[in-house]
Amino acid sequence: MMIMIRSIIRPEKADAVMAALMDAGFPAVTKYAVAGRGKQRGIKIGDITYDELPKVMLMSVVNAEEKEFVIDTIMNTARSKGKGAFGDGKIFVSDVEESYTISSGTKETAAASEGVPA
Repeated sequence: MMIMIRSIIRPEKADAVMAALMDAGFPAVTKYAVAGRGKQRGIKIGDITYDELPKVMLMSVVNAEEKEFVIDTIMNTARSKGKGAFGDGKIFVSDVEESYTISSGTKETAAASEGVPA
């Protein structure tokens, strides 16, 4: 089975996380800038409230057996020093039923990635 891992992290941690994934053998990552807020409801500086904070979302699809390793790599690299801090981010995991390689037209299904004929 294939798993999609989406991590929303601090922008200043994105390059380190991408490098750690590359070093761990997971070079395929999609990166894009996002904005939002979590439980902290933004940040207030003086009289101004910033309720949408800049973040980076990294998206990667891996085999289910590699899921925990990839999540640990992201978590250990993206976490602030010590026990972490509010705003360090969030990781979302979901199943991928199918994927297609555009250049070749190859279709890969969850069953095919497990060695079961599709």
